[in-house]
Amino acid sequence: MTIENFIQRSHRMLVITGAGCSTASGIGDYRDEQGEWKRAQPVQHQAFMQTLAWRQRYWARSQIGYPEFKRATPNTAHQVLARWESQGRLCGLITQNLDGLHQRAGHQQVIDLHGRLDQVVCMSCGETLSRDAVQQWLDTHNAPAIHDTLGMAPDGDADLAVTDFSAFKVPQCEQCGGILKPDVVFFGDSVPKDRVAQAFAQLDQADSVLVIGSSLMVYSSFRFVRRAAELGLPIAALNRGKTRADELLTLKVDADCGETLERLSDL
Repeated sequence: MTIENFIQRSHRMLVITGAGCSTASGIGDYRDEQGEWKRAQPVQHQAFMQTLAWRQRYWARSQIGYPEFKRATPNTAHQVLARWESQGRLCGLITQNLDGLHQRAGHQQVIDLHGRLDQVVCMSCGETLSRDAVQQWLDTHNAPAIHDTLGMAPDGDADLAVTDFSAFKVPQCEQCGGILKPDVVFFGDSVPKDRVAQAFAQLDQADSVLVIGSSLMVYSSFRFVRRAAELGLPIAALNRGKTRADELLTLKVDADCGETLERLSDL
């Protein structure tokens, strides 16, 4: 079976996207083609919640990295998937990405499995606010370490030469003084149960599953492919390198996401 055959035979396709779908937009990924970490793992949920020093480190790096992250725009992959949705060819889309680029491309039904980086939540009272508002607060209370920037990192992070963040001021909830955290699922945390249930409900409507730009190394997304295999659904993956689900796949295409989807867009 070719990818063309797979797309043509699918009428209620569930799409699962990962970092590889957004790399053409300038947003870096975490893993190499062998599924191994390219860099040190991002901040862990417990470390962020329990240690001020980790929150200082996170927000100092994010103050530099987030503006660059925000400038990213949808690429061909996002646009083709939005077009397929408008044509009624998809039953849903689950993304591991935090960038909101599917929605900015016009996609309507998106499950942001790991949350959205443009939103911030108080971990005590649940108050939510925009990441832009937090950026304004950070820039007002801290001198950005622009000259100490070594480079951008995935998901609004930045590598900085400075390693002492003890003087960095971190934002707190104006309502209750609680810890503010990006409204995303950090490593070591769990996807909210209602979001998982919503994703499984989409899968129940699918006649096939297409994975785009994800190694599926994290269980949070792999579980949906595993369930699809249990249901006997055809599963295709368009991804550079290995995936955790290689043995479950009906079809594997090792190619660029955007170029391949552009070629398939008119099927």
